[in-house]
Amino acid sequence: MTYVISDIHGCYDKYEKMLEKIGFSDDDTLYVLGDVLDFGPQPLAVLHDMSLRANVIPILGNHEYAAHEIISQFSMVELTEDGIKAKPGSDIDLETYILEVQDWVDIGGGPTIKEFRQLSDEEREGYLDYLEEFSLYEKVKVNGKVFILTHSGLPKGATIKNLDTFDAYEFTAATVYYDRQQFQDIILVTGHYPILNMEEEKRSKIYRKDNHIAMDTNAVFGKNLSCICLDTDEEYYV
Repeated sequence: MTYVISDIHGCYDKYEKMLEKIGFSDDDTLYVLGDVLDFGPQPLAVLHDMSLRANVIPILGNHEYAAHEIISQFSMVELTEDGIKAKPGSDIDLETYILEVQDWVDIGGGPTIKEFRQLSDEEREGYLDYLEEFSLYEKVKVNGKVFILTHSGLPKGATIKNLDTFDAYEFTAATVYYDRQQFQDIILVTGHYPILNMEEEKRSKIYRKDNHIAMDTNAVFGKNLSCICLDTDEEYYV
């Protein structure tokens, strides 16, 4: 079976329960539509479990993009109780870096920073290498239906023929549109934008409209972690 899940945000317990609920096995494939990190208490536990499973296909979210940009420069700075200082000989633009760190913290990066700071340099590099393996999108065909799986929707000007011309920033900064149909015969599956601005009854359920399936149901904010089976169209909630 082929499953899709999104926006786990460090909710390892919900992630673990979801794998149990769907009976995930080595014969299945799970696509994770990004935002594995940040906000929740155990972002690296989720990331570690995913990295051990060859049949889990990770797709880059804006939180992973921010994490990689910041953490890959940890070796150039010293993180102290008094703040961030450039290491001797480092040519990092410290002012810009501090602003980037603050921006990341403002969108939930605190728990991820805390866990990464506790790692050895070797462990940290291992996770960074794994983050670099994340796809920007995946095109999947199941039972004759074609799906485009991505985190934040499609970059401006994207078509089915030019998706490979856009970079990581363009994909993770893309806007999810609920008021337009982007494909006639392809189903777009996204996360990123919580179904938070919908009516109350829709906020914890997968949202479907105009060949678009929206997966972010606010798991880290006390609502459901959601999963869909592309083979059966069945929805699962934890």
